[in-house]
Amino acid sequence: MDRAIRLHADDNVLVALTDLAAGAAVPGLAVPLPGPVPRGHKLAARAIAAGERVIRYGQIIGNATAPIAPGEHVHSHNLGMGDHDQDYAFATEARPLPPAERLATFRGYRRADGKVGTRNYLGVLTSVNCSGSVARFIAEAAEREGWAREGIDGVVPIVHGTGCGMSGKDEGYATLYRTLKGYARNPNFGGILLVGLGCEVMQVPDLIGEGRMRADGNFRYMTIQGTGGTRRTVERGVAMLREMAAQAARATRETVPASELVVGLQCGGSDGYSGITANPALGAASDLLVRQGGTTILSETPEIYGAEHLLTRRAVSREVGEKLIERIRWWEDYCARNGGEMDNNPSPGNKKGGLTTILEKSLGAVAKGGTAPLTEVYRFAEPITARGFVYMDSPGYDPCSVTGQIASGATLIAFTTGRGSVSGYKPVPCIKLATNDEMHARMEEDMDINCGDIVSRGVSIEDKGREILDLMLRVASGERTKSEMLGFGGAEFVPWQIGAVM
Repeated sequence: MDRAIRLHADDNVLVALTDLAAGAAVPGLAVPLPGPVPRGHKLAARAIAAGERVIRYGQIIGNATAPIAPGEHVHSHNLGMGDHDQDYAFATEARPLPPAERLATFRGYRRADGKVGTRNYLGVLTSVNCSGSVARFIAEAAEREGWAREGIDGVVPIVHGTGCGMSGKDEGYATLYRTLKGYARNPNFGGILLVGLGCEVMQVPDLIGEGRMRADGNFRYMTIQGTGGTRRTVERGVAMLREMAAQAARATRETVPASELVVGLQCGGSDGYSGITANPALGAASDLLVRQGGTTILSETPEIYGAEHLLTRRAVSREVGEKLIERIRWWEDYCARNGGEMDNNPSPGNKKGGLTTILEKSLGAVAKGGTAPLTEVYRFAEPITARGFVYMDSPGYDPCSVTGQIASGATLIAFTTGRGSVSGYKPVPCIKLATNDEMHARMEEDMDINCGDIVSRGVSIEDKGREILDLMLRVASGERTKSEMLGFGGAEFVPWQIGAVM
């Protein structure tokens, strides 16, 4: 294995592939290292002047804040954000991918609205935090009964921390409304019970008043106040779920084309390897699925900041590209009015793993989206209607971002991590992709695929992409992921709260 790698011919930094000691010789570097450089971190390939742009992936990741000697460690102490105005060049690089030569399939649940699920859960969805405990009581009582495992995957309480103490007509309300409706309609649910308190801002009648919540009609609702309190609501809820389970259990898996799969692309706990191994490998898998006619969703707008020009160039039209920039401008205003900064990333864990600026992190994160044309841009939790590679606006906070993707229609999540994120997202299975060998070995019980062998063993990005797609299809057909086997998914429903809490 090489001791360091240059990712692009124009780069003026190398990335250490192992812990390098002071005095170490690095191929391609004329001098021994003046100091130690940790694995995944950057070192100067040549002398870099103060104020000079630092280049990684062939792109600007910041400016040197002090002179940097050849071989010197490049990180927060000598690299900062600089000007990063971009040429968006809308729709100039939207090159359609060739159709797959061989069509792939998986075994999924065809729903009444034509969508295909990868799991068959019943959900107890809440309109407000005040009904959260009762929803859990209902789900726990149902799970103790034998019918809750006959033909269905289980009963999932979907509880959250909002729904009241908010405006009933602003952007925050509309976002929560879309999220709850989206979960009720996700094809990984075979039925939904909606439970409210009764006096909240997010009223149950408003949620069910516009169109059918589910095309199959396997939907029930009630409020705790209207039903007569906790005990009666739990008893009635369990009885309703028993009836719904009988209908949901009649659904069976059937062979469907891979074009029916909708995958949310995520990264969390990123490190210096993320943009070298797991993210580009997931991008290769995304391209393979798009070639099959499937759909992949990139999100986390604060974590594409500074790399958005790579997506606008791939937009199928100027209109689609401008939708993405409108979201970027919204985020700049959102941060400004809340006293935040778009460069509040990377996190301490990201920095320990070798990432320095949001520009560097974003360039690696965008790699998850492969090379396919960007066909559409959506707001958080908006229903995905276009096929191919799409974008959904969301925060960079992983549970919140995944919540939006599932509400938009994702039936599978693929999640890359370098530091070792652990989570799951019922009713949607989550595949975890490790960026490096060391973390994979340490947390093997949580990681589904190791992408570190791209560096350590020379596995190609293309081969790893095929490995990832193969696992996606197996998981979509019912194979359980590590996070599912560990029981994750009961605490990761995190709707995006926008606006004043009153």
